Amino acid sequence: MHPPETTAPGPTDNSITATEDEARPSSGPTRGATPAGAEHGFRAWLRTTADFARSPEGHSALLGFFGALMITFGGFGAGSVRKRDPLLEALHLSWLRFGHGYVLSTMVIWVGVLLMITAWVRLGRTTIGFGDRPDAGVTLNELRAIVGIWIFPLLFAVPMFSRDAYSYLAQGALLRDGFDPYVAPPVANPGVLLDNVSPVWTTTTAPYGPIFLLLGNAITAITGDNVVAGTIALRLVMLPGLALMMWAVPYLTKHLGGKPTVALWLAVLNPLVLIHLIGGVHNEMLMVGLMCAGIALVLERHHVAGIVVVAIGVAIKATAGVALPFLVWIWMLHERERRALQRAAQSPGAPQSVESDAEPARPSAEVPHPALMFAKIAGLGLSVFAVVFVAASAIAGVGIGWLTALSGSKKIINWLSLPTIMAHMVRWVTPFPMDPVLAVTRALCALALIAVLAWTWWRFRHGEREAVFGILIAFVAIVILSPAALPWYYSWPLALAAGFALSTTTLMVLVGLCTWLMLVFQPDGSIGLYSFIHVAAATFAAVVAALSLRTVDPLRLRATPPESNPVVVTRS
Repeated sequence: MHPPETTAPGPTDNSITATEDEARPSSGPTRGATPAGAEHGFRAWLRTTADFARSPEGHSALLGFFGALMITFGGFGAGSVRKRDPLLEALHLSWLRFGHGYVLSTMVIWVGVLLMITAWVRLGRTTIGFGDRPDAGVTLNELRAIVGIWIFPLLFAVPMFSRDAYSYLAQGALLRDGFDPYVAPPVANPGVLLDNVSPVWTTTTAPYGPIFLLLGNAITAITGDNVVAGTIALRLVMLPGLALMMWAVPYLTKHLGGKPTVALWLAVLNPLVLIHLIGGVHNEMLMVGLMCAGIALVLERHHVAGIVVVAIGVAIKATAGVALPFLVWIWMLHERERRALQRAAQSPGAPQSVESDAEPARPSAEVPHPALMFAKIAGLGLSVFAVVFVAASAIAGVGIGWLTALSGSKKIINWLSLPTIMAHMVRWVTPFPMDPVLAVTRALCALALIAVLAWTWWRFRHGEREAVFGILIAFVAIVILSPAALPWYYSWPLALAAGFALSTTTLMVLVGLCTWLMLVFQPDGSIGLYSFIHVAAATFAAVVAALSLRTVDPLRLRATPPESNPVVVTRS
């Protein structure tokens, strides 16, 4: 069974492809070609920017910006705030954290989130080509600029929807103060940073790679125990990962068949990604950016460089290592093609064929001993990975204790993981207590995960697209079958899925899923999945968001229908 993206869309297919992107005209600050002798430089930039700001796309960008502002300001009262906030006390704003002030702050945050989702869906409609302005469009540079506009307020917010940032700082301080974070948990180093760590993680050793610990060490060495400065510094450290995503995700469409603007809109401009990974300060931002960049490099036949970049991602968070076995298949395919081209050049008169999607494990004239080639390429890749990882561990002065700390995620119990769902279902019909049932369901899902990963690696080996699709399936399996799952984990497969040609129906499903995941956690990091009203409201908003991607007004709330011939601002 080949992934649907491996076949070119037919004339009736509504998949979003790069060809459609090139055919559709665009409108925005980077679009108009200025005639010879026209104004140049700063004035021209101001003019085109003003034109864009007056356009519906510009209005959506501003709507999302104001949403991010509301999240930032509301977060001071209802976000994942510090236990004691001297800054708010000095400004006489501590009332925002209690009683009616807390309710008001919470409302401001949720309105901001909904504004960002609304703006994102509107931009998606324009990017895909739906809506009441079929001639409109949006370019990659405009989307990248909007990403910057939306994240700017979030850089100064308190941690949103998670308290992980405080754990990152506490683990960095452990290394700074001479402890081994793989041996000593944050509780071993009392202080202001420890005070704000979520209680569940105070006794858990660091599950992250040595490079991320080095970053935490550097940040806490500079900012000391200043939580505000440390949080902002953490976000600044995440920005290279965002930049890599803004480059790599659209670039992957060159090999996977998708549309660059749709890929960037879906995987980067997504509020689930920006609010959680930037606002919530999660190292997935670095890990996913490095992994996507490494895959892009391997697809461009820079195999060693790509594996080095993915290895750095693993040294941030181990999940990125899932991609490495699949990259071996791609390297083998490229080596087979290279040898076939060499053979053709040496015998120009003989009939030759180069199979781009050949079976890498099958003997051929170019590769008579595929097992030997696999051992050689896998060994070289493993050596490159080992050099990067050993060097990072040596610099950090730590070992590989983070591998055992990965089991710490078992402390998380929520309805986003299949083992937890299965355990609750068993409890509904049996008298067994939760803990032993959960242990059994997690063990069963762990066995299933191993089987799925092995099958996926062997099944999706016939071509570049198949290999990347295999990585995507592997990430989805990990998110679903792992002992614990959190909303931002879905950024792993989403970054790769965006590179494929996706039908409008698929995009609608992804929009609904991302919206639902964005809304099911509370701004302070607590889980909203155990409140029926909260889940129902999130589900309703997700359905509306999904339908809005195709239909301008799915709830028919407009007093009058949209104009059939709207005025479009012309930019020059």
